[in-house]
Amino acid sequence: MTRSLATAIGFTAILMWALLALFTVGSGPVPPLQLNAICFSIGGAIGLIWCAARPGGFARMIAPGWKVIAFGTAGLFGYHFFYFSALRVAPPAQAGLVAYLWPLLIVLLSGLLPGERLRAGHVLGAITGFVGAALLISKGGAGLSAEWAKGYALAFACALTWSSYTVLSRRLGAAPSEVVTLFCLASALLSAVAHLALEETAWPHDGLGWASMLALGLGPVGLAFYVWDIGVKRGNIQLLGTASYAAPLLSTLVLVLAGVAKPTEWLAASALLITLGAVLAARASARAPKLSSPAG
Repeated sequence: MTRSLATAIGFTAILMWALLALFTVGSGPVPPLQLNAICFSIGGAIGLIWCAARPGGFARMIAPGWKVIAFGTAGLFGYHFFYFSALRVAPPAQAGLVAYLWPLLIVLLSGLLPGERLRAGHVLGAITGFVGAALLISKGGAGLSAEWAKGYALAFACALTWSSYTVLSRRLGAAPSEVVTLFCLASALLSAVAHLALEETAWPHDGLGWASMLALGLGPVGLAFYVWDIGVKRGNIQLLGTASYAAPLLSTLVLVLAGVAKPTEWLAASALLITLGAVLAARASARAPKLSSPAG
């Protein structure tokens, strides 16, 4: 697999994450951790089917050992746990802005990886993209308030968890992507336990709600993790990190097309900044010397 193809595969995760908000709205009254448990169960089932269809798939799934499995589970479950907790104690828009520091952190932390070089274009592109994401999520609001410090701290923990998981996944390049199956199944179990302890069970009211919940598990909280794993291990991790800023933009566009949100001047400004950030990062990556991809 070439580095360009792996990067393209990883980008499909960003496209799926763009549908996260729409499907979450459609899933109705199902509480976050319960939804998490159901979706990760579906995602784990996808992995089991994939492993069954590939010779030696189950052997590769368990080959990395418990340390790698624990690491991946902490990344997937930890991100969602911190994210949903942050939105419980802080305004969602502002907490979401802090949580969306993770693409910037991916680009910056990736410079610490062997064989990678952080260039000025990567940093400038990441910062430009973050400004665009900030405009999009805050929608021109007055900014963050110290009143919600606990929520912002949880949101930052969310960003740090996912960016660290993504960058460190590159160091685990020898771990086959089949192991993501166990990440999903373990995250589903932890989410179910947390749900029983913290939430009241609720189910969708209609067919649209059930379809949205199924779509979440098949895409944004399922297949997306498998293709993301391929992208960050074998592709251009810095370009993927900056391209991740497209997620809030595409998510908003989907909501506009679905009639859930209205287009604003902030959307246009964000589109320009996010696109410019991606172009800057892409130019920096194109000028970088070609390096061999790690096996995975």
